[in-house]
Amino acid sequence: MASGSLIFRKWLRPVLCALALCLSAMAPASATPSADEDKLIQGLIQRVESRREMVFLRNGEEHTAADAAKHMRQKYNHFKEEIVTAEDFILRCATRSEMTKAAYKIKLKADGAVLNASDFMHEELKTLRQR
Repeated sequence: MASGSLIFRKWLRPVLCALALCLSAMAPASATPSADEDKLIQGLIQRVESRREMVFLRNGEEHTAADAAKHMRQKYNHFKEEIVTAEDFILRCATRSEMTKAAYKIKLKADGAVLNASDFMHEELKTLRQR
């Protein structure tokens, strides 16, 4: 009996510990934004929602600011475990379609100018961070 215990302590326990460590490292990591980053993300969505002077273009279709904000909220809730920063949110939820990979665009109602949603969102984030 004593020799079995000795084998466990000297050989088997370190092997099992190493195996457990490897398995835990292989487990998918889940991340969520900090409270500060979540506040920035919510602020970005609110800024989109307030932009009545813009039409949001997604997969060739026009959407109101309220619809665009709703869509971003849905994507954020879906991908939240993969998002750590507001930049991650922009990349994952406010830049392009997951289905078609087509870039989101924004059209200004005043002059019809079309902007990349990514550029617009990064500028909005810059403004929020300066507050």
